[in-house]
Amino acid sequence: MSSSSLVGKLEASAEIEASAEAFHHMLLHKPHHVSNASPNHVRACDLHHSDWGKEGSIICWTYFLKGQPKTAKEVVESVDPKNNSVTLRVVEGDILEEFKSVVIKCKATPSAKGSGCVVQWVLEYEKLKEDVAHPETTLEMLIEVCKDMGAHLTKP
Repeated sequence: MSSSSLVGKLEASAEIEASAEAFHHMLLHKPHHVSNASPNHVRACDLHHSDWGKEGSIICWTYFLKGQPKTAKEVVESVDPKNNSVTLRVVEGDILEEFKSVVIKCKATPSAKGSGCVVQWVLEYEKLKEDVAHPETTLEMLIEVCKDMGAHLTKP
């Protein structure tokens, strides 16, 4: 079995009404508010180390995937406020029962239409075994959460 068949990358994007800056700010500096925006997907987000939005900080998500409660502890690996992007590495949690590593990259780019933004998610991962499914349901959940965040951020 070659290790290259265990390594994968999934990408998806969604257009939302909120600005790239507002989306990025909420995801990075106020992720504990995401549960208010997307209660069907996110139950809580807690800070375990350092400060919200800082490289090296550790956050722990409690979320629902296909109706099942899950947790993920992530390290903020890099932050690029100029490009509204962040890279998170999962260091603990349910997803690591099937994956050796999971890195989540998120970038919000202002929409060409003049308002709103396009949020791009990239999941880079290495499966523990060949028969593990690609994390498409995780990516779909991230897209749903970002749409919920966009609606929440543009509510009057």
